[in-house]
Amino acid sequence: MTATIERLPDVASETHIAAGPRPRRVPVVLLYVALALFAVATLLPFFWVISGSLRSLDEIRADPGAWLPTAPTLDNFARLFSKENFAGYLFNSVAVAIMVVLGNILAAAAAGYALGKLHFAGKKLAFAAVMASLMVPFTAVFVPQFVVTVNLGLIDTLAGIALPSLALPISIFIMRQYASSIPDELLEAARMDGAGEFRLFFTIFLPLSGPAVATVTIMSFLNSWNNFIWPLIVAQSSSTYTLPVGLAATSQASANVTDYGLVLAGAIVVMLPVLVLFLFLQRYFVQGIAASGLK
Repeated sequence: MTATIERLPDVASETHIAAGPRPRRVPVVLLYVALALFAVATLLPFFWVISGSLRSLDEIRADPGAWLPTAPTLDNFARLFSKENFAGYLFNSVAVAIMVVLGNILAAAAAGYALGKLHFAGKKLAFAAVMASLMVPFTAVFVPQFVVTVNLGLIDTLAGIALPSLALPISIFIMRQYASSIPDELLEAARMDGAGEFRLFFTIFLPLSGPAVATVTIMSFLNSWNNFIWPLIVAQSSSTYTLPVGLAATSQASANVTDYGLVLAGAIVVMLPVLVLFLFLQRYFVQGIAASGLK
């Protein structure tokens, strides 16, 4: 009696044939070269600003496109800090930025917690309004914001400058997305122990939302620190000028002539606080962006 032995199919071979040839991966070296080129292209404007801040006005006007100063000087920074109102402009910018950052952390965190973890009538409509406001340009709400500021008597005040940015829609969206990632079981366990919503918000939600809070801090600070148009309109006197507006007002060397060296030195001063803040919070910033789903 002869036994017939059937050959089993080669599953691995058939799978390989069905899958086809794998696409060739880009060499790691080429990837790093491309990233390096993008980094250099991004840093070139910053390098030109630093170089221009170390050049005199005559040298800049003689060769505006030069990358390196022929006679480096710190005279632009000395003249900038010798301005009578420079310290006042810096104080106003810091005060407005603090109000904006604190307002966004508290208001956006509260709104994000409510939209992400609470159940109430009109919740979807409220979130849709937040998403819609992200698409509304500043020019479309500029006049209503100005009318509200005038009616509140906040014209020519630091509070009036900070008012429209106290709860940015993007901050609410980030906090809501991060709140949705926190397990409901954690909050339910605290509720069973008798904790109220305010206690849950301040003792559980906020401590767990460090990455989102860092992201909101950086974005709201950047929005306030670089804001120019709104402070220019609301600030009626030089005593309430913020740093960008004050630098624009004091950068005129003479009639119709801009002191570009002074402007570039001021740009360096304006840029430094943002860079320092980002360096300290960059790890949490990346985590917050990844958790909120922003691209």
